[in-house]
Amino acid sequence: MKGKILVGVQFFLIFLMSLTIGFKVEHLYLGLGFIILGSVIGLVAIKTHERGNFNIRPDIKENCTLVTHGIYAYIRHPMYLSVLTAMLGFVFLYPSWFEIILYIFLVITLIIKLLYEESLWQCHSKEYEAYKNSTKRLIPFIF
Repeated sequence: MKGKILVGVQFFLIFLMSLTIGFKVEHLYLGLGFIILGSVIGLVAIKTHERGNFNIRPDIKENCTLVTHGIYAYIRHPMYLSVLTAMLGFVFLYPSWFEIILYIFLVITLIIKLLYEESLWQCHSKEYEAYKNSTKRLIPFIF
């Protein structure tokens, strides 16, 4: 249930951030650059998964396997990085206090979501501890 709530909050925040579409665009190329970069990160992460192993919720699927190759060799949550990068593009495109506050709430939501997911993986997989020690959570080589 917690996973469904976190996904619901995430998508609600993304929806609210997209309400500014059509407003005056500020930093077009910077915003589009972040949106494209976030999309590429997401596509690379999805392509790295085996068919049927990808899950939008942080809950562990039955018979899933821990992915530790490709982009996952550098960060444990590339899909969250993808969302945050793409939505940062919206902040640059339509800069306002509304967008910034929603983005901060999105960051907080995704951090809670990734911490929840990591706690589930630690209970599910013995190899997760070694994987966790060899990778960063969200930003390669930093965090």
